[in-house]
Amino acid sequence: MAGHVEVICGPMFAGKSEELLRRVRRARLAGLDVEVINHDLDERHGTGQVAAHSGARLEARTASDVAGLRRVLGDRSPDIVAIDEAQFFGPDLVGVVDELAARGATVIVAGLSVTFDGRPFEPLPTLMATAEIVTRLTAVCSVCGAEASFHQRTDPRTAHDALTTAAEHVGGTETYQARCRHHLQVAR
Repeated sequence: MAGHVEVICGPMFAGKSEELLRRVRRARLAGLDVEVINHDLDERHGTGQVAAHSGARLEARTASDVAGLRRVLGDRSPDIVAIDEAQFFGPDLVGVVDELAARGATVIVAGLSVTFDGRPFEPLPTLMATAEIVTRLTAVCSVCGAEASFHQRTDPRTAHDALTTAAEHVGGTETYQARCRHHLQVAR
């Protein structure tokens, strides 16, 4: 399927990056030209790579915004553009994704669909609405073991408005837990 958009989304600990890496590895085995891009805020496992909580990782180029993403791609037209941590690129990412797909690329975008207080996290909801393929993953609730569509910040020193500072969303089990709807505790 040439020239289309695939979205991999869900809460933290759902396996989004791992699924993105799986698709990239398969494409490379098929001999396709693949460009992997991660937001430069994600330095949890070092720079210049996409890494899953499971330890799986691949080399990636980094960008801090949509303009940087355009610079990384330059005039190239890879078969597949794989973008991790898409939520950090903001709403302007939608236009770039649409342009790439219109030029014939398969664009695979992975990111958080909700903030740590359970609100939609753009641009993922918009990308989900217009993508040809959407894979919505869940995690396991850290309280009861049920399907978790949310994640919650557990460090009380940083529990404030989820949309204020993108860098504050980078973290792992030391800062966040997966939660089901019934165990998500947010101040609204």
